[in-house]
Amino acid sequence: MELVIGWPALAAAMSHLSAPRPGWLVVALAAEVVAMAAYGRMQQFLLRSAGLRVRAYRNVAVAYAAHSLNETLPGGPAFSTRFNYQQMRRFGATPAVAAWCIALSGILSTAALALVTALGALASAQRPQWYGLVGLAVTIGLVIYGVRLVNRRPGIVHPPVRWVLARINRWRRRPADDGFAQVREVVGQLGAARLTPCNGAAAATFAILNWALDALCLWVCLRAVTDEPIGANQVLLAFCAAMAAGTITIVPGGLGVIDSALTLGLIGGGINPATAIAAVVLYRIISFGFIIGAGWITWLLIRRRHPVTVTPTM
Repeated sequence: MELVIGWPALAAAMSHLSAPRPGWLVVALAAEVVAMAAYGRMQQFLLRSAGLRVRAYRNVAVAYAAHSLNETLPGGPAFSTRFNYQQMRRFGATPAVAAWCIALSGILSTAALALVTALGALASAQRPQWYGLVGLAVTIGLVIYGVRLVNRRPGIVHPPVRWVLARINRWRRRPADDGFAQVREVVGQLGAARLTPCNGAAAATFAILNWALDALCLWVCLRAVTDEPIGANQVLLAFCAAMAAGTITIVPGGLGVIDSALTLGLIGGGINPATAIAAVVLYRIISFGFIIGAGWITWLLIRRRHPVTVTPTM
């Protein structure tokens, strides 16, 4: 029944895909490549806050490989996080700094998507959910303030940590100070990570560019398959909604979920169904097929050159 009902739109979409415009196709591919480079540069500036000078191409290579692990493996985020952690340790980061960089990069990426969504809603004369954005901004501010406070005064966390450990160890029937030395060492390592305003602004800018260029790729894919007038605001909102939906799916790469959300969002924005399907298929070929393939090749090269993994010790 789905084939019978949807066949006209699918057939029209395939006709659009038979000969996409090469110029727009190259631009779409370039936008996605630069988007991945922006994510790698974001992590580069976070590592720079800890005094680690890592060349950009190494961060970008790790971003490609980690992205492929995250998007294609069941339970991909766990594999991706472990790989990211190992590579940052190889770059010279301490365990605490590596964990801090990974956590902060995730926070920045989420905040950047929320900001891009709000800008798209404002440009479309819609009302974004300000209470959600304010809550997110306050949470991020408190996290950054807390980390900076611990960096400057590590001893401030010792009393509450001792109090919590004492009660946990009482339940475990262990000495009251059991594990405190390890916690103090981790807090001491965090002292090396000082997110200056300059590095923080650069990391945030690259996080926003990562999402904006990814959305640009989708818009360019639409231009590659049709001459119809297309509103960038509607494309941006459809993109942000699909990416938000993709964060809660357990299917690798958000297959089916992101594609459906993108197609429905574009159709809701007034784009012809056949055009929307063709553009989404082309976008996923680039963002999922090409980028994931390049990431797996990068992962194999990294594994070949550095076969010995770093043991995550404290």
